[in-house]
Amino acid sequence: MKRIAEICCGSYYDVKQAVEGGAERVELNSALTLGGLTPAETELCMVKEDFSIKVIAMLRPRGAGFCYSDEEFRVMERECQRLLDCGADGIAFGCLREDASLDEYKNRCILDLIKNKGREAVFHRAFDCTEFPLAAAEQLISIGVDRVLTSGLKPKAMEGRELLCRLQADYGGEIQILAGSGIHAGNVLELIEYTGIHQIHSSCKAWNTDLTTVKNGVSYSIASGKQALCYDVVSAELVRELVKRVQTEA
Repeated sequence: MKRIAEICCGSYYDVKQAVEGGAERVELNSALTLGGLTPAETELCMVKEDFSIKVIAMLRPRGAGFCYSDEEFRVMERECQRLLDCGADGIAFGCLREDASLDEYKNRCILDLIKNKGREAVFHRAFDCTEFPLAAAEQLISIGVDRVLTSGLKPKAMEGRELLCRLQADYGGEIQILAGSGIHAGNVLELIEYTGIHQIHSSCKAWNTDLTTVKNGVSYSIASGKQALCYDVVSAELVRELVKRVQTEA
């Protein structure tokens, strides 16, 4: 089965870097410092106008967890429709109840919007908050989700490789398993070979400097130490290295 490297992008610039690095698919977000939120419609439209790469748009109205109020969910439904109208090839989403079980009603509502447009439905790392991942995987399969992004319920995918291996072995024929978090050119082949997973998700992150970040005692830093004046971006060079490794035959 063909291996795919998906790059997590936070802007039009990031997508451009991913394309230059040879990626075949991106996940487009805003506010990656909050874990990724719904991208601006304008940015998505520009990406679709200028690049032929497949774009999965994030659907997430705020930071923190994934248990959404009725008001938040109304916004999500409207945003989902707009993202699809702007040409998103798929939507990454995930709704949980307070006990971190899957909210089947809300997930089905979003899924119906996606499938009515013939696009891909991707359940994002809300999956990694669930207590019973095998049951959650079966539920996602039963409602028709195409792919699930997961680190195996651990902070990093390498730490969760045992569960990733189990998910791939038990459910890989029914739902695509996309491994993400902490994956880079240096460890991707080890993870692929151990788990049998064919798709990986990576940020390929580098830093650009903005000298106006801290001035007159006022700070807008999103990082600390050497990156205090920086913001994160996708590196075309790191994407290129990752894609080369992913496409290497095991």
